[in-house]
Amino acid sequence: TDKAGRDLLSRLLYGTRISLGIGLISVMISLLVGLTIGSVGGFFGGRIDAFVMWLMTVVWSIPGIILVIAISLALQSKGIWVAFIAVGLTSWVEIARVVRGQILSIKEKTYIEAARALGIKNFQIIVKHILPNLMGPIIVIATSNFASAILTEAGLSFLGLGVQPPMPSWGMMVNEGFHSMGTLNSWHLILFPSLAISLLVFAFNLFGNGLRDAYDPQHAIKW
Repeated sequence: TDKAGRDLLSRLLYGTRISLGIGLISVMISLLVGLTIGSVGGFFGGRIDAFVMWLMTVVWSIPGIILVIAISLALQSKGIWVAFIAVGLTSWVEIARVVRGQILSIKEKTYIEAARALGIKNFQIIVKHILPNLMGPIIVIATSNFASAILTEAGLSFLGLGVQPPMPSWGMMVNEGFHSMGTLNSWHLILFPSLAISLLVFAFNLFGNGLRDAYDPQHAIKW
């Protein structure tokens, strides 16, 4: 049990829902923002692309945890939904960069020129003819962002800017264990939540590596 007499195993299991939930929602937000901004910049080019590159450079230069804290303070609120939004709005840059680079090469293909000649609108060309060809790398990056989102949420909760009590979060449980250091039998309050965070992040990193190898023909095993 913890210092309040609550069962640690039950709180760890319930905290899994928080970590997986924030990973899923933040990845969906980052995909929506990254795909939109990267597609617009790569497809239209010119000043729009220059502005997109400037925006990505600015966001990329700011440490992720600092940007998340700034967004939380700007929203003047704490809690799980603020953590969802904050983490999602800081992990879209990598997706946007990959999408932009891929579209710059794909938009010169013959079938894109044919679609333009047929009078198909730009939005339909992007959604129906370009983005389906980018699903491989996008899925790999989304999986990697899932693991990063879990780690960022744990850091936010440890600092008190994420999930608020009494809702259990692994980062908040580590914080509670940290403040209990020096007391009798306090080691498990830090060890087990930290171990859960490490194992889940490690699992998604391995999953991302597997997807990368599956979608990359150069890494395919030849028998």
